[in-house]
Amino acid sequence: MKKFTKLSPALKKLIISNDGAGAGKTISGTLSSHVKKSKTPVSAFAERTLNHCNGGATYDAAVWLKNHLKNGGKLVVTIAGALSSFQVGVMLAELIRQDKVHLVSATGANHEESYYRYVAHSHYAYIPRYTELTPEQEAELRDTGLRRITDTFLPEDESVRIMEPHLLKMWQEAEKKGQRYFPHEYFRRLFSENLISPDQHANPEDCWAYAAYKKNIPIIIPGFEDSTMGNIFASYTYGGKYRTDKKFVLDQRIMKSGLEYFTYLYDWYMENSKNSPIAFLQLGGGISADFPICIVPSLKHDLLYPKVRDWAGFIEIGSSPMSYGSYSGAGGKEKITWDKLSIKSYYQIIQSDVTVAFPWIAAVLLGL
Repeated sequence: MKKFTKLSPALKKLIISNDGAGAGKTISGTLSSHVKKSKTPVSAFAERTLNHCNGGATYDAAVWLKNHLKNGGKLVVTIAGALSSFQVGVMLAELIRQDKVHLVSATGANHEESYYRYVAHSHYAYIPRYTELTPEQEAELRDTGLRRITDTFLPEDESVRIMEPHLLKMWQEAEKKGQRYFPHEYFRRLFSENLISPDQHANPEDCWAYAAYKKNIPIIIPGFEDSTMGNIFASYTYGGKYRTDKKFVLDQRIMKSGLEYFTYLYDWYMENSKNSPIAFLQLGGGISADFPICIVPSLKHDLLYPKVRDWAGFIEIGSSPMSYGSYSGAGGKEKITWDKLSIKSYYQIIQSDVTVAFPWIAAVLLGL
């Protein structure tokens, strides 16, 4: 288009014209025929329909990640919110099995909720019209023992309280032997020692923590104490005046800390980035993402290490607005100022619900 020639070079680089590529790419035939004849029908449907706005950003990010992995890159996935309760494991576990995820950083809640789905899937329930609940109805749910996470009820008695005795025994044994482990290492023993079994209606392959255990990929849990089992562990280490039962008090040091997770990441990142660029897929915001992404600037500015490979790409799916200094809503460009990303890093912000956008990315990566 002649009008484009009048624009500055910097502005022209931002524009994709309908010349047979990008958002305006022309594909012959009807949508149905294009999809039906494709060997990857879900990806073909995405290619044909996710052209603009958040849909376009989602497909562009998926294609970039697919090429990144195809060319030998690695991927860190971070999980915020209550995505494990919302069955993100159906997709994430398959990506892990197919060697497309190389480290997971999850909140303590997301990590343990992957296990809860494993042991108590048939006890979960849903309330789609949750926004219409009154405070009195919420209290009624509370008194019945139904813990609501948006539209999903977490069955505490059939999940948390089933696993707690096994973990408590591990913690007591660790204290007796003078041992220390990361939170996820204690949890993994539930699998390795056959201490838990999948719910009769659960598909074990939908548990991303189980897939990570089988593949032995690292899990990072920043802020473990900010979770149900983290709260429980903290209660066992408290010997103050508000504890009624003081027959034993655990030593907090048996649980390795967030600081130790962070220093573990120094070594992991440097070793894994020697021969492979590493990309970052952030599902939601918060500490699960900000914690691991800070490894690169910390290596550079705190350890003063001379040669640190930048994050190859940064993709975030989230609905937080960019305001009030919110990390969750900070864009990729802001991360450049903190040296978390370089000007050469690919970045894409998808302003959407993870449960809507992530399945499309997973489908493209899985060649579906």
